[in-house]
Amino acid sequence: MNEPLGLYVMAGIYGLAGIMHFIKPKMYMRIMPNYLPYHKTLVYLSGLAEIVLGIGLCIPVLKTSSIYGIIVMLTVFLLVHFYMLSSKKAAAGFPKWVLVLRLPLQFVLMYWAWTYLN
Repeated sequence: MNEPLGLYVMAGIYGLAGIMHFIKPKMYMRIMPNYLPYHKTLVYLSGLAEIVLGIGLCIPVLKTSSIYGIIVMLTVFLLVHFYMLSSKKAAAGFPKWVLVLRLPLQFVLMYWAWTYLN
């Protein structure tokens, strides 16, 4: 239990974000790019991935693979963020500037995960 508090904060963020995929799936289906099939299934799978990776951050033997998984997941999620910029429906009422700021935020989150690699 010598891990920094930030790692557990990150784990909690991903865990809660994943749970939200099951509580509010329609919200996430709305932002799924049209070219992807099986929106509901993908929403649930991405939510499950966030939960599993968040838990994995707290298990020393799984931490490194979970960090790499989070980085890959965030890279894939960039598709959704670009789609939100291109579709008024997918933008979900967010102002364009907020959607633009979310793009570099993905890279900040990737870097945050990367900093916990040993």
